[in-house]
Amino acid sequence: MSSEGKKLFNIIILGVSFMFIFTAFQSCGNIAQTVITNLNNTDFHGSGYTSMSIIYGVLSASNLISPSLVAIVGPQFSMVVSGVFYSLYIAVFIQPATWAFYTASVLIGIAAAVLWTAQGNCLTENSDENTIGRNSGIFWALLQFSLIFGNLYIYLAWQGKTHISESDRRTVFIALTVISLVGTVLFFLIRKKEDTKAPGDDDSTNEILGESSSAGNKMMRAVAAFKKSITLSFTKEMLLLSVTTAYTGLVLTFFSGVYGTCIGAVNRFGSEEKSLIGLSGIFIGVGEILGGGIFGLLSKKIRSGRNPVVMLGILVHFIAFYLIFFNMPNDAPIAPMEGTDKVAYMIPSKEVAMLCSFLLGLGDSCFNTQLLSILGFLYSEDSAPAFAIFKFVQGLGSRLIDFKGNRTRWKLSFAFLPVSVTEHLAAPASAAAVHLHCLVCRRRTTEKKGK
Repeated sequence: MSSEGKKLFNIIILGVSFMFIFTAFQSCGNIAQTVITNLNNTDFHGSGYTSMSIIYGVLSASNLISPSLVAIVGPQFSMVVSGVFYSLYIAVFIQPATWAFYTASVLIGIAAAVLWTAQGNCLTENSDENTIGRNSGIFWALLQFSLIFGNLYIYLAWQGKTHISESDRRTVFIALTVISLVGTVLFFLIRKKEDTKAPGDDDSTNEILGESSSAGNKMMRAVAAFKKSITLSFTKEMLLLSVTTAYTGLVLTFFSGVYGTCIGAVNRFGSEEKSLIGLSGIFIGVGEILGGGIFGLLSKKIRSGRNPVVMLGILVHFIAFYLIFFNMPNDAPIAPMEGTDKVAYMIPSKEVAMLCSFLLGLGDSCFNTQLLSILGFLYSEDSAPAFAIFKFVQGLGSRLIDFKGNRTRWKLSFAFLPVSVTEHLAAPASAAAVHLHCLVCRRRTTEKKGK
């Protein structure tokens, strides 16, 4: 197998591994609050919203040290260990205990920071200027298949059910735990960097994450990675990137932890309300995969560059958020186990709810495929610190949705989320992405002239 073939093989394995792990984790996050609401065990007092808040808060903080951790143990082993912690978090739902639930939330926050930092390094090491767009699209499309498989199972298993029994819960989460472990094991198939180098090639300048036989060298690389993270955080490009990244964090938390719960609480959807949570996840996945395929794999054929893709993403999200605003009752996120019979500005429609799910996924893919491509191109030599900052800011963005459990605040935050997002964050995010694309184009032109 040629060097390029090995690199493409690594990208595919990386994407498939993430697909398995996030088939389990995203399905878990999508149904967590609904399952907790239906728990008969009065000793359990956890909250899916609080858990998600802890995860993204810890993830943000942990990204300050994740490049150093990856530098010490290596990207491949980092992803394996992180995958184990993802599996442990999901396994907690088999027999829930409050202390174990929140402890696992903290651990998976740390693991997520390390996992995504290592992923960014692996993606960049196996790409160059000509293949980063294609490889980002392949990875993103494979990752988003995770929204299809897990949610399809939930849709079929919970169809017609208005209450989630203990047996139903255990069956689902045992299956999800096994799926997550399969993805973790697949990381071992990734060829190490030295296996993909052509004979005689010099060491890459991105050696900051390479495995070193010297403990002293590893510590020096760890310190260098931390310093580089701090330095990159204040560059013009990264500050522009942070605006768009924060927006994607907010949207990610909304459709992965809030929107499914809202759908499952609307009694006017009838006996399908619980299974519609899975169907919503499927439509989000379809939108993500479609966007990843069109804007990632066909990136070279889109002559006008990234600007139209970003603008399409913001337009799609405008439509999605305002439709959700009109379709979903304000108290849907915090409705009791019996659900809610309230109506917003229109009679809740299953068709509109599923359309919004698709639009949320499509818009999200417009932003993320372009962000990954820009990161891989601008920071090919500092991929680990760059991707760590990316996840740090994304985690901060996710905290804009408050999961403290205050009922009044929840109603207001949900009711005005579309207005707040579209007027105060989404438009600046798209403007920043467009300006950043111009900077990328200038750098490419300069490099070509230099050659």
